[in-house]
Amino acid sequence: MRLPAIALAASLALSGCASTDRRLVPVTAVPPAVAKTFQWLASGEAAALSRQAYTSLTIYVAAQRAARAAGRPVDSAVITAGVSLQAPRWADCGSKPPAVILDMDETAILNTGANYDTARRGDPPFDSDRWSVWEEQGAALVDPVPGAVEALAGLRAEGVTPIFISNRQARFAAQAAEALSNAGLGRAVPGETLFLREAGSGSGKDARRAAVAQRFCVLAMVGDQLGDFSDLFNTPDLEPAARRALAELPGPAARWGRGWFPIPNPLYGTGIAGTLEQVYPDHRWRGPAIKESK
Repeated sequence: MRLPAIALAASLALSGCASTDRRLVPVTAVPPAVAKTFQWLASGEAAALSRQAYTSLTIYVAAQRAARAAGRPVDSAVITAGVSLQAPRWADCGSKPPAVILDMDETAILNTGANYDTARRGDPPFDSDRWSVWEEQGAALVDPVPGAVEALAGLRAEGVTPIFISNRQARFAAQAAEALSNAGLGRAVPGETLFLREAGSGSGKDARRAAVAQRFCVLAMVGDQLGDFSDLFNTPDLEPAARRALAELPGPAARWGRGWFPIPNPLYGTGIAGTLEQVYPDHRWRGPAIKESK
C-alpha cells in the first residue's frame, strides 16, 4: 500500500525540479459563509439608512433650536418617570442647554473587529465573557456609523452637547472613551458626557436619561434598540407583535423621526427575538409543494 504513495511523492518531486514556476500550495480552510445580517450591516443600503437618520437628526435639532430662539417652548425627547407609552409625558426643557443622547455600540460606532470575530465563528450565541475582552482590548478596531462623525461635529459647533449612554461596563470607561475618539466622534468624559453600566445594575437606561434631562434639554435621542428611547419598551415576556404594537402607539409613533432616531442593527439585541409563529402570527403563505427531481 505504500508503493503508490512513494511513487506519487517521487513524481511530485520530479515535476517540481522540471519547472521552478510550479510548486505545492498548502491546502487552506475554506472561509465560513458570512451570515446575511453581517453582509447587510456592511452594505451600502445600511450606510444610506444610517446617514439618513443622522441627517434627519441634524435637521430636527436645528428646527428645535430655532423654535427655542424664537421663544417657543419645546419638549424634551426624554419620557418622564411614572407614565406609560399609552400616555407619555416629556421632561421639562425650560432654559437648560441643548443636548442629544446617543447609544454607543452599532449606533455611534461599529464594532468592526468584534463583528468580524463573530461572523468568522459562524454567528454563535452572545458570549458575555468574550464581549468583556472586546470592551477591554478592541478600542482601536472600531469604525463610526456612517453619518455620525459629521452630525456630531456639526452639533458641537452649534453648542449642542452629545451625551453617550451605553451598557458597556463602567470598569472599562477609559476604553469606551478611547473607542469613541478612535472612531472620530470626539471626546467623551465618563460621568459627564459618557454614562456606562455600573457593576450589578440592570440594563435599563431610564435613570441615566432622567439624570441627563435634569441638566440638559435633550432635543433628540439615537439608538439601535427600542430600549435606547425608553425602558417601557422592554417589558418582560412581550412577544414580537406586542412589542411592535408599543412602537406603533400614537405617542411613540409621533416621535420616530421627530426626536427619536433609530439606527438599523440586524445583529443583536432585544429586537432579535421570536419563534417562527411569533414573528409571523398571520398571513402565512406556504407556497406550492416542491417537486422532487427525477
